[in-house]
Formats: sequence, C-alpha cells, structure tokens
Amino acid sequence: MSQKLVLIIDDDNRNIFALKAVLRAKGFGCLSAPGAKEGFAIIEENKNIAVVLMDMMMPDMDGYQAISTMKKSEKMWNIPVLAVTAQAMVGDKERCISAGASGYVSKPINVDELLEQIQEVTK
Repeated sequence: MSQKLVLIIDDDNRNIFALKAVLRAKGFGCLSAPGAKEGFAIIEENKNIAVVLMDMMMPDMDGYQAISTMKKSEKMWNIPVLAVTAQAMVGDKERCISAGASGYVSKPINVDELLEQIQEVTK
C-alpha cells in the first residue's frame, strides 16, 4: 500500500510541526501550507493528496471559504477535508460539515480520533 499524503493548511507553525510529527510517526507523508492559497498551489503540484487538514480560523481566507473554493473546483472537489479548529462550541461541528468538510477534529487534537477520521475519509 502506498503512503497516504496529508496536506496540513494552518497559519500556526506550531500546529503544523506537531501534526507533522504525529502523522509522520504513523507512516503518513506530509505537506504543509500557511494559508489556503498556498495550499491550493500545493494541490495543483501534487495529484496524490489523500486528505487536507484545514484550520478553520486563518487570516485572509478562513477554512470555511477555503472548503467552499475547493468544493467548487474541478481539481479539488473530491479531496476530503477534515476541519481542525479550536472552536468546540455547540453547532461548530455541524457548521464545518455543512460547509463541506468530511470530518471535524477540535483542538487540542485527540490523535486517535484524528487517525480514525483520516482512515475513514481515505478508504
């Protein structure tokens, strides 16, 4: 089985560093971008991205706008997106899913839950 490639889009380098460390230890390949536009450029260059971990609260283009853009794109609509957010209020998960996310993980991230969701959306 080939290595699954995960794209992490997050404006906080500490989050990227932590996610990459965990995911690489579990055998995933990782790419990262500090914002949605940079993430879209990476998707253009890498046709084998299995899943995007999308921070929902970023400057310029937030995760909701980014997911909407991806779902309207011929090249990106079918890539599953897991919403990653510190917002864990009632209704936040539903808002992310209705925006087009395939799943939702709140910060601080439960690694087992994250891995389960990646496995589920990349079957």
